[in-house]
Amino acid sequence: MPYHYLALVIAIIAETIGTTALQASQQFTRPLPTVVCILTYMASFYFMALALKVMPVGIVYAIWSGLGIVLIAGIGFVVFGQRLDRAAVLGLALIIAGIVVIQLFSDTTPH
Repeated sequence: MPYHYLALVIAIIAETIGTTALQASQQFTRPLPTVVCILTYMASFYFMALALKVMPVGIVYAIWSGLGIVLIAGIGFVVFGQRLDRAAVLGLALIIAGIVVIQLFSDTTPH
């Protein structure tokens, strides 16, 4: 796996952990999840910056935010018991489809 994709994957994982910790921090009233949130967001931005050395900002941000949305929706469903209706599931599927189209057919990102 090229380093820029590895950096982007790490950034997405860190962002997902950070957003999960944000929910668990209960509006920054719980110290440990608050610290985890801050540190993982810092790591996420660092690794996203590494991906930006090779990939365009629009593509990096689309993949980072899109996969983050899908992962957080799944975590919200499994961990926090948040419900997803059909429209939400369809929207999440469209986000994934958009990322797949970018990866398979776009010449703006190195493969």
